[in-house]
Amino acid sequence: MTDSVSPTPASAEAQRETLEQTLALQRKAYLANPYPSRAQRKDDLLRLKAFVRDNRDAILDAISADYGNRSRHETLFAEIYGVLDGIDHAIGNLRKWMKPQRRSIDLKNFFGARNRVIPQPLGVVGHIVPWNFPIFLCFGGLTSAFAAGNRCMVKMSENSRGLARLLIELAPKYFPADKLAFFDETGGVGIAFSQLKFDHLLFTGSGQTGRAVMAAASQNLCPVTLELGGKAPALVCDDFPLRTAVERITFFKYFNAGQICTTADHAFVPQGRIAEFVEIARTVVSARYPALHSPDYTSVIDDRAFQRITQALEEARDRGATLIQLIPGPAWDAASRKIAPHIVLDAPADCALRTREIFGPVLPLIGYSDINQVVDSINAGPRPLAFYPFSHDKALVHDLIHRVMSGGVTVNDIVLHTGQHDMPFGGVGESGMGHYHGHEGFVTFSKLRPVFYQAPFSAVKFLWPPYGKFATRYLDFLTR
Repeated sequence: MTDSVSPTPASAEAQRETLEQTLALQRKAYLANPYPSRAQRKDDLLRLKAFVRDNRDAILDAISADYGNRSRHETLFAEIYGVLDGIDHAIGNLRKWMKPQRRSIDLKNFFGARNRVIPQPLGVVGHIVPWNFPIFLCFGGLTSAFAAGNRCMVKMSENSRGLARLLIELAPKYFPADKLAFFDETGGVGIAFSQLKFDHLLFTGSGQTGRAVMAAASQNLCPVTLELGGKAPALVCDDFPLRTAVERITFFKYFNAGQICTTADHAFVPQGRIAEFVEIARTVVSARYPALHSPDYTSVIDDRAFQRITQALEEARDRGATLIQLIPGPAWDAASRKIAPHIVLDAPADCALRTREIFGPVLPLIGYSDINQVVDSINAGPRPLAFYPFSHDKALVHDLIHRVMSGGVTVNDIVLHTGQHDMPFGGVGESGMGHYHGHEGFVTFSKLRPVFYQAPFSAVKFLWPPYGKFATRYLDFLTR
């Protein structure tokens, strides 16, 4: 929710009016059909799938243009495939998710009655989408919202202007505006969007903006799901093969130039194995990205982010840290906004690289000799969005999972828990709140409505006043 441009009062009022009109349109449509059938929801999901699949190449081009250069293969793997596969998962499980749940009854008092929990659509869902994985994070949320039978308004990022224009143009071919509507961030839209009286609001982005979104939503008592960020640690234990750890950590650390909220922000490595980690990383990463301007290597999203990352590198270097560039050529290039993959050693504990989410292709290594000190160090900070222990010692992994709280965990790799459709995804503490993906996403965007069906005969009638001896004896029996 970046207010990068200060709109004129007239334009701001026009933007708000358009948003309000769209919300009213979708709410009217919801009230006319508050419980879409499974067939309707399946059709919505199939249309969502066609939306992405039919326009795959145009989407790839738009995202790359917004970035300056975004690896085509990264978008296909991390976004297009993930969305299509997630939609298939939802379609395959829709019947089970929609089925009313049987709940037990207190036979002493309600013999012959029935309890059911019926998942029902909330209504209109607001969805604020970030720029780093705009298709996966947009259509992933839409999959959950549509599976639950809702309508949706989507606000794209100010850094996804080209993609936003494309989605706005294409959406009417697949959905009416009373089902799905996209909005571009032209300045001030995010603020007005967060203030709408949605039935639920899903936000993915920074903690700072997440707080503002939550504060705005709270004025309407609108429930929120917040996917934020944080400094997700990887912990390489002594027993784990170091080359495997390096291969896996560096793949997702430099994927999308490190602009992934769940990637390893930093890695704890046994003190005596840091030099070996670095040498393996040089070999592995330079083979993947032989040059800074490789088409497989993604640009940093904008000048502000580029300057933030390079300044953090320079600050760490000036304060005694060692910067290790993992590929040949320049360390970075302002024109293309590309920053070479780096490892940083001995970064001061209070420098930007150690205190702020990096969100770039920079991996600080922190040596350790006592794993308990690592646990204490992680637990001393905000709870991260993810935690990545590397060990084949099952007892140790079990202990680490239970001692270090995080939004999610991948064991012996990083990031991959986010791609599991049958698992919830979300943060904890400062890394976020609430869940989506899979069944948990369906639940998030549903009202789990308890329904009690009274029996033909009700024993409660014996407790109607005036209270006599029978009521006294009966209540004494129940409360003894």
